[in-house]
Amino acid sequence: MRLHINIDHVATVRNQRDVSYPDPLHAARICMDAGADGITVHLREDRRHIRDEDVRNIRDAKLGVLNLEMAATEEMGKVASEICPDVVTLVPEKREERTTEGGLDVLAGSEAIGAISKICLAQGIKLSLFIEADLDQVRASQAIGAKQVEFHTGHFCDASKEARPELLVQMKRSAELAHELGLEVALGHGLNRENVSEIAALPHVTELNIGHSVVADAVLVGLREAVISLREAIER
Repeated sequence: MRLHINIDHVATVRNQRDVSYPDPLHAARICMDAGADGITVHLREDRRHIRDEDVRNIRDAKLGVLNLEMAATEEMGKVASEICPDVVTLVPEKREERTTEGGLDVLAGSEAIGAISKICLAQGIKLSLFIEADLDQVRASQAIGAKQVEFHTGHFCDASKEARPELLVQMKRSAELAHELGLEVALGHGLNRENVSEIAALPHVTELNIGHSVVADAVLVGLREAVISLREAIER
């Protein structure tokens, strides 16, 4: 199972003082050295954390897989064409939200998503869509040219212990359908060392994208140890 570490909030700390540290590229190197399989960054429209030069620096360093999360906009399509990350993950984006609040609606946004899909196909970039664990959204993702779906796990992480089994069943069914359609299955949002076990045990899951909890743990134990501890929790 691939573990991609999202380092957005390393940039958040840096941008609080508008200084040059901590450097997201340095953080990416530590994560990869600690056993991560790739680095995820979200280049938001308002550049609230990751900036264009961060993406370029990480790409130029050739540390491993670079997964660029972005909105399905013309501006971001140009960025993807220029930087050519290994993976583009399309996510919904609203200015007023503090973090991504839900999955992409592939059915409603098919025109914009389709335009990015064509760019990815032309550039040899793997396209992943961050969606809810919904069968119709899975089918639409495959039809529009995605190679991977990433299920939004925030609802599961926020749910009570009693509500979680039903959500796991929903994700399992969606993962099984995605697998049948030839899509890789990733999961992400809100995952940490305490709640990742049930998620990691779902069938056909090949990748986890985890960020905020890693950076939060790093404040107390260091980034390297945070990544190692998370990997151990996944393996368990």
